[in-house]
Amino acid sequence: MSSARKVLIMAGGTGGHVFPALATADCLRQQGTAVEWLGTAAGIEAEVVPAADIKLHCIDVKGLRGKGRLSLLLAPFKLLFALYQAWQVLRKVKPDAVLGMGGFASGPGGLAAWLTGVPVVVHEQNAYAGMTNKILSKMATRVLEAFGGAFQGKVSTQVVGNPVRGNILKLPEPKQRFEQRQGAIRLLVVGGSLGAKAINDLVPQVIAQLPEGIELEVWHQVGKRNLTEAQQLYAALGLSERDTIRVVPFIERMDEAYGWADLVLCRAGALTVSELSIAGVASVLVPFPYAVDDHQTGNARFLSEAGAALLVQQTELSQNRLTNILTEQLNTRETLLGMAEKSRHLAQPEASQTVADICLEVMKK
Repeated sequence: MSSARKVLIMAGGTGGHVFPALATADCLRQQGTAVEWLGTAAGIEAEVVPAADIKLHCIDVKGLRGKGRLSLLLAPFKLLFALYQAWQVLRKVKPDAVLGMGGFASGPGGLAAWLTGVPVVVHEQNAYAGMTNKILSKMATRVLEAFGGAFQGKVSTQVVGNPVRGNILKLPEPKQRFEQRQGAIRLLVVGGSLGAKAINDLVPQVIAQLPEGIELEVWHQVGKRNLTEAQQLYAALGLSERDTIRVVPFIERMDEAYGWADLVLCRAGALTVSELSIAGVASVLVPFPYAVDDHQTGNARFLSEAGAALLVQQTELSQNRLTNILTEQLNTRETLLGMAEKSRHLAQPEASQTVADICLEVMKK
């Protein structure tokens, strides 16, 4: 009986949508539920979903924000075609439920599911719901959110956290990690997989100008396309020979990085914020200023309002401000441990299983 159950996951575009969906897919498959995926050929899902041994069905759909007049005039016809493609996928896959986790394919897929009587579960990863999820929430069987308030009370929701995969879930409690630590504060700098130029440019300058007697160990992920420029900047400032500084293009094992760090300086994507909470680590969050609806600021407030993080807008992130943060505000392990414990207290490590269970609950009888 259980082998006949099937969920069609709809998620794509960015890792913030796709990786939480993959975490949920892991849980569903562990429970004997078949999983297939609806996305596009242009998003990250085109690479990572087949690599996870999940069948991917692609439809042709793109966003409408910032498009020209001709694109907007053609949009209704393109959306109808995408809806038809999604309907064809549903006819072929015959899912017992669909799970929409954001991205362009979720809209046509969710609407096609609703029109054909397939239960729809929507999960919003960010503090503010995106356009697609706002629309789908009106027709969904269940509406889930990571942080609470994403839909502003307009629909009934359940706060479940963000699904996270891998060894981050296995990290020891902050107090246990901090017990044997001595010496320089460990600063992990992460600007996302592509890096963040504003952060990359500022951090070396701050390190070079630290007051005498203050040292930091630094592990800096600069992004693959920014590696040469970052290395040149560290070298120009006389920092390239320091064995306390690691400059890398990408960190494969984020669990090891979070476990090593006393403090993390990073953007405030939904998945990053959830990982920080589950890991239990203090952070300085610099929201990406051009994110849709400024949702990263809302994500950051989830931690900052609990005293688990310091929220600094990019317009306020000067050399003096960051130096003050590192040398005056967040300069002791006692302070950072307190923030880390508050962060861990907010964690919802069972999010993947919770979302999977809800998908099973709503399945067609």
